[in-house]
Amino acid sequence: MAVSERRGLARRSPAEWGQRLLLLLLLDSCSGRIHRLALTGEKRAEIPLNSFGFYANGSLEVDLSLLRLGLRETEEETPLVGFSLTRVQSGSIRSYSTPNPHNCPFRRNSSNLLVLFLINTKDLRVQVRRYGDQKKLFISPGLLPEVPSEPGPPKPELTVTPKVGSGTIAVLSKAQSKPTVSQGDQQGLSGKDSELVLGLGHLNNSYNFSFHVVIGSRAEEGQYSLNFHNCYNSEPGREQPFDLTVMIREKNPEGFLSAAEIPLFKLYLVMSACFLAAGIFWVSVLCRNTYKVFKIHWLMAALAFTKSISLLFHSINYYFINSQGHPIEGLAIMHYITHLLKGALLFITIALIGSGWAFVKYVLSDKEKKIFGIVIPLQVLANVAYIVIESREEGASDYRLWKEILFLVDLICCGTILFPVVWSIRHLQDASGTDGKVAVNLAKLKLFRHYYIMVICYVYFTRIIAILLQVAVPFQWQWLYQLLVEGSTLAFFVLTGYKFQPAGNNPYLQLPQEDEEDMQMEQIMTDSGFREGLSKVNKTASGRELL
Repeated sequence: MAVSERRGLARRSPAEWGQRLLLLLLLDSCSGRIHRLALTGEKRAEIPLNSFGFYANGSLEVDLSLLRLGLRETEEETPLVGFSLTRVQSGSIRSYSTPNPHNCPFRRNSSNLLVLFLINTKDLRVQVRRYGDQKKLFISPGLLPEVPSEPGPPKPELTVTPKVGSGTIAVLSKAQSKPTVSQGDQQGLSGKDSELVLGLGHLNNSYNFSFHVVIGSRAEEGQYSLNFHNCYNSEPGREQPFDLTVMIREKNPEGFLSAAEIPLFKLYLVMSACFLAAGIFWVSVLCRNTYKVFKIHWLMAALAFTKSISLLFHSINYYFINSQGHPIEGLAIMHYITHLLKGALLFITIALIGSGWAFVKYVLSDKEKKIFGIVIPLQVLANVAYIVIESREEGASDYRLWKEILFLVDLICCGTILFPVVWSIRHLQDASGTDGKVAVNLAKLKLFRHYYIMVICYVYFTRIIAILLQVAVPFQWQWLYQLLVEGSTLAFFVLTGYKFQPAGNNPYLQLPQEDEEDMQMEQIMTDSGFREGLSKVNKTASGRELL
C-alpha cells in the first residue's frame, strides 16, 4: 500500500478534520509532473507508474532509490523483476483497460515498441532490452544534470553510479566486468541482441539504480507508459510483499506538461473567459427583467461565475506545472474548492429546473426532495474521489479504485437528475386533458421534452463521446477531449438560459391566472382538509414572485 502520513487527525472537530484531510490529500499533488511513489508491503505483479506524451527531445528520468524484495529460491534463469516502457501511437487506452497480472512481459518476446529493464539481483546488474525500431531512443544510466550544458542526446560515455545509502558511489560488480554495448552500436540491433547493461547498487538488502531516456527524433514521439513488474507475484497464492520507492521526472522541450496537456493552459483560460462573458450577459438580462426574475435565475448566474473561476484556477495550475513541475499549493486548493462548488451547483440547478421549482411551483414533492438527498451526497463523494485521483500517484494501490468510484458516482448522478424532468413531463401529460388549460400545458410539455433531450445530449457528449474521442485520437490531440467537454458544457448553459430566460412569452413561466370562482373553490377545498399540508404562495398582479 502507499505510504502516507495521517498524523494529527484524532481528537479533532469535524471541521478541523476535514481541513487537515484536504491538506493531506493535496500534499502529493504538489509534486505535479515530478512523481514520487513509496509502496510498502506491495503484492501486485504489475504496477502502472505513469503515462506521458513525449515530443522530440523530451526526457524521462527514473530513480529507483529503494527496492526490497522478499524473493524465494527459484530456478528461473531470466530476471522477472524490473520496468517496462511501452509506446502507443494514439489514445489513452491504458486508462480504460485492466492490466493482466498473469501476462509477464519478461517471459516472452515482443514485436511492439517496448523497452525492458530487467533487474538481476544475483549479478547486480540491470539488462536493457529493446524491441521494435527505436533507433533514436537514447537510454543512459544516471539522471540528467539539473542545468544541461549542451543540447542533444546524452553521451554514451556516462559512468554508472548507482546510489548506495545516502551517497552516490560507483559499484564494482560483475556487471562492470562485462562489455557494455554502446548507444551507436545499439541502433542496428533489436530484440535480445540490443542489450545495454546498467549497474545495480546493493545495501542492507535493498537495491537501487537510475536511468534516463531521451526521445531523439520525431519518429520516437508518442504516448509512453512506464510500468513496474514483479512477475514472481503473478502466480495466485504465492505473492510475496516487496517495498518500492521511485522518483519519476518527465519533461518535454516546452515544459513539464505532457503533449496532450500543453494546450490546456490556453484552452481553460479561453473557456473561463467564455463562461465569464456568458455570466455577465445573463446578469444583464436579469437586470432588464427584474419583475420576471426568480431565485433560480440567480442560481444559474452563480453557476456560470463559479465555472469560470474554477477554469481560471485550473489554467493557472497548468501554467505553474509546465514551468516549475508542480502547482502552487494555495491555487490548487482554490481549484478544488471551486470545482466542488461547481459540481454541486450544476446538478442542483439541473434538478431544480427539471422539477419546475420557483417557475411553476414553490414546493418540492417528497420524491423530488429524495432526489436532492441522493444527488448532493453523491456529488460530495464524487468530488472527494476527484481530489484523491488528482493527489495520488497512478501507481498507488487505491488509485484505480477511486477512479472507478468517480466514474460510477458520476453516472449515477447523471441518471438521477433525469427523474424530476420525467416526472414533470408525466404530470403535464396527465394535466393537459383534465384541467381545461390544454394549450398552456402542451406548450410547457413541449419545453420540458426539449430540456430532457438537452440533458441527455449533455451527458452523452461529456461522458461517452468524450471518452471515445480520447481513446481514438493521436496522443498529441487528446486535448480535444477537454475541448469537447467544456464546449458541450458551455452550449448546454447557453441553451438552458435561452429556454428559461425571464420573458413574458415563455410558456414555462406562464402561471395560470385564477378567477374568483377558482379562488372560492380553493378555499372550500382547503377548509375541508382536502389540501391539508400544502401551502399557497402569494403572487403579484403579474403572477410572479418579487425578489
